[in-house]
Amino acid sequence: MRTQVAEIVAERARRLGPIPFDEVVELALYHPEHGFYSTGRGAGRSGDFLTSPEVGPLFGAVLARAFDDWWRDLDEPDPYVVVEAGAGAGTLAGHVLNARPRCLRALRYVLVERSERLRDAQRGRLPMEPARQVLGPSIVTDPDEGPHPQPGVGPLVTSLAELPQRSFTGVVVANELLDNLPFDLLEKEPLGWAEVRVDDDLRETLVPAATDLALHAERLAPDAPPGSRVPLQRPAAAWVRSALAILERGQITAFDYASTTGEMARRPWTEWVRTYRGHGPGGHPLENLGEQDITCEVAVDQLPSPDTARTQEDFLRAHGLDALVDEAARAWEERAHIGDLDALEHRSRVTEASALTDPEGLGAFQVFEWKVAG
Repeated sequence: MRTQVAEIVAERARRLGPIPFDEVVELALYHPEHGFYSTGRGAGRSGDFLTSPEVGPLFGAVLARAFDDWWRDLDEPDPYVVVEAGAGAGTLAGHVLNARPRCLRALRYVLVERSERLRDAQRGRLPMEPARQVLGPSIVTDPDEGPHPQPGVGPLVTSLAELPQRSFTGVVVANELLDNLPFDLLEKEPLGWAEVRVDDDLRETLVPAATDLALHAERLAPDAPPGSRVPLQRPAAAWVRSALAILERGQITAFDYASTTGEMARRPWTEWVRTYRGHGPGGHPLENLGEQDITCEVAVDQLPSPDTARTQEDFLRAHGLDALVDEAARAWEERAHIGDLDALEHRSRVTEASALTDPEGLGAFQVFEWKVAG
């Protein structure tokens, strides 16, 4: 039996002809009623997969230290805006705030999440303020200067459906967001590039690629053999440019699994396009539309060039992971004979660290950073 999203895709293909792959991904993940994320599914132990924040609070505690580091690098601005894009149900935000970073009194934390259901979950987890209070002027102290934000009143938290339009000084962080943005899918044929589209029977069909798509694919993967496929991740590149455009000073930090276009062309496409459902692999990307996650490895060569790139393990260690784990290990040794909740939480931190730095898992994720000096 077809899902609601499958019926929508099929009906659209009947009217318009085979539709581009990126439109299918957009509908499957973000259709306002029936999309995977719109129905409130996603990360979490009761969801379909685990990301670093769902492993436990340690990832958020390390990120809180990173926010402090970047705050000091910016000369401790107040307000200090942190935008978390693809914030889901607010798990990471909760862990960051519970870690009590030094920048807390200056902090304006903005969760950005397209899914209305997930934004509702955020409001049930975190105290929220109106966006105008968090991002805009909040007090008038001098009529000649006009309104300006009141310092020292953080943390203030708000939630938006998209990136804020007002520029700010601070950080934009995205954990496993770019891999969830729609992408075109192209296949190399003996005489050039074809675009993979989807017909009204939900089957793949190849059509000659538009000139701009073909030229883009050829530039990125000139040595791709016939039969190979590549993604064109224009929305991911556009997202990075949009985030850079709203930063007066600060940086973007994105965590994701990544590769290059040429490297992906040498592998089966279902290795770098993955689906997840019920904490396990899903089916073919065109199966169960709207009921399984669809992700694509991030082709870093298609993004604006980052200032730094390193593994998640290296990033976490650079921002104090080992110190937090050592502290927890000492506390566990002191309280192990008691075996209370505090002791167990300290012991679990060591286990979390292993998962977050696993070179065969989350530790191999790439962390890309783009800096804006202002």
